[in-house]
Amino acid sequence: MFFQRKNISCSLKYDMIPLSTPIDDLTFIVFDTETTGFQVATTDRLIEIGAVPVNGLKVMEKDQFQTYVNPRRQISREIIELTSITNEMASEAPVALDVISHFFDYVESHDTVCLVGHYISFDTAVLKSELKREKLALKRLFTIDTLDLIGFIAPSYDMRDLERYAMAFGTRIYDRHSAIGDALTTAYLFTELLLQFKDRGHSTWGELVKATDSQMRSMPF
Repeated sequence: MFFQRKNISCSLKYDMIPLSTPIDDLTFIVFDTETTGFQVATTDRLIEIGAVPVNGLKVMEKDQFQTYVNPRRQISREIIELTSITNEMASEAPVALDVISHFFDYVESHDTVCLVGHYISFDTAVLKSELKREKLALKRLFTIDTLDLIGFIAPSYDMRDLERYAMAFGTRIYDRHSAIGDALTTAYLFTELLLQFKDRGHSTWGELVKATDSQMRSMPF
């Protein structure tokens, strides 16, 4: 029997904001995920989402979002050691669909222009894969990858590790391989990148969209 997938969207303001809007006036949600492994389209599952707003070029630490996720499967010893997320912690957490729905509500409540992440294509693939298992297709997702912004500001850098970039740009570093820790680290890196973006004479939403344009963003979700 054929089941048609329904669409689900994350309420973002990217297509309602004039391109001339100063980036200082925008709210971004920086987020990160932890999973049981890298094969998220097949065997691996979401086990944590962490997020924090950036508004007025400031990280709003007190308004962060964090929750563990029940993956409905065992977490390997390697992942437990890496993330400090145990099977007991995950088994008591809500399932992925409930967590993602709650996360989207959080995003909507902040009038968010777009989602931001470090190597964000992985995190969006995690969300897509979890929703696909529920016969839901994720639409209207607009993202900015800090890697693309770094590529615009400092094209000589050629690495992907978040901590190394945070060190290179002199920004705060929080617990690694924790979704909320990596989201906070990414948020502070992002604010520093925005400040450098402005120092180079770029100050609007339209300029930021153009500077961070990438093939991954244009892929259908």
